[in-house]
Amino acid sequence: MSLYKLITRSTGKAFGQNILLTHDTTEFIHHSVQRTIYNSNKVLCENKGKPEESPLKKLLDDSASFEDLKIKNEEQRWATLPYPQEAKIRKQGEYFAEKPKQDPRETSIILFPGQGSQFVGMTKELMKFPMARDLFELANYILKYDLLKLCQEGPKEKLDQTQYCQPAIMVSSLAAIERLKEERPNAILNCTGTAGFSLGEITALVFAGAIGFERGLQLVKIRGEAMQLASEAYQGGMVTVIYGPDSKLNQALLKAKEWAVDKGDLFPECRIANYLYPHCKVVAGSISALDYLEKNAKEYNLRRVKKLPVSGGFHSDLMLPAVEPFRKALNKTEIQDPVISVYSNVDGKRYKNAAHIKKQLPKQIVKPVKWEQTLHVIYERTQDEYFPRTFECGPGSSLTTILKQVNTKAWSSCLHIGV
Repeated sequence: MSLYKLITRSTGKAFGQNILLTHDTTEFIHHSVQRTIYNSNKVLCENKGKPEESPLKKLLDDSASFEDLKIKNEEQRWATLPYPQEAKIRKQGEYFAEKPKQDPRETSIILFPGQGSQFVGMTKELMKFPMARDLFELANYILKYDLLKLCQEGPKEKLDQTQYCQPAIMVSSLAAIERLKEERPNAILNCTGTAGFSLGEITALVFAGAIGFERGLQLVKIRGEAMQLASEAYQGGMVTVIYGPDSKLNQALLKAKEWAVDKGDLFPECRIANYLYPHCKVVAGSISALDYLEKNAKEYNLRRVKKLPVSGGFHSDLMLPAVEPFRKALNKTEIQDPVISVYSNVDGKRYKNAAHIKKQLPKQIVKPVKWEQTLHVIYERTQDEYFPRTFECGPGSSLTTILKQVNTKAWSSCLHIGV
């Protein structure tokens, strides 16, 4: 069992353990109720046909009217009830309802980066933490190649390939958690929610105890290989688009797709793949469509169109061949309910349970990453409410930069835990 699964399972066990009835207690209550019903029926049957009034009527007639609880003089106050009249009597279950609210400043949110954040030399800062080294040793065994050496020495061309960079980023991000655990243990103990960008969502699910580390790494390996094959089958790419209120982005996307059709692209595609922050999106598409956007940016008042160094049109229909292999692998995976909130890239909402994860996670490969919407959900607060501490764990600090554009107050208490 992985370290993360062990920690989160032990944490999860504490939630609600004092309010669950044991099997023996449930059986005792059940038999007591059945015995009471049986005895009442027996008495009713024995007295059937007799002129005496029924036991049920006698029981109702003799029931308490609570007249004796009314205080007739001050001397009777302590003779009637164990509490004075003005005292508040606690009801059953009131402890949970009145549990003091935790100060948001003492809680934390942990974010995990996605593909594109990798760089040669990452993880060198983490080698002084024994658990981080152990993670890479286990990863090397699972993947059947030296992941740590690839992270630290490259070559860059190999590290940038989807099938290699996704496992590298996931393990590096979880190794950064070991650093955070050593340097700021309360950030782990008081974590209330987590989210990850694209690939980082699987990292978040591992951290939250929904998926074990070993199986999570295998899923990422399958995901990366399937997406790499899809990229080779349908050539595409991604561009970052900066635009303004007067821009015509949607019109530009439609025209770019039409252009790709006319040019004979094998799979014409052009759509928003990542919602980053206001007036900034990442567009995925086939080669001709992206070329059209770059060359005709001014016509649609697009401020900037910049190609990204990725090998495919991720989070678009160009990735359709990758969905089924990942879905099949996920269906064979043991998934637990997360012990903290994990937010989905597909709609920005929290996963409800393990079944929801199995249904939603494969969609993420072809659906846009709604990161901006996710951040709004995570950091929604009243005007006078404080924000939690935020920790970005993993290579790069792009998520910290995006948070600044979406929510400056939340960003002011954000810290990057590098690798």
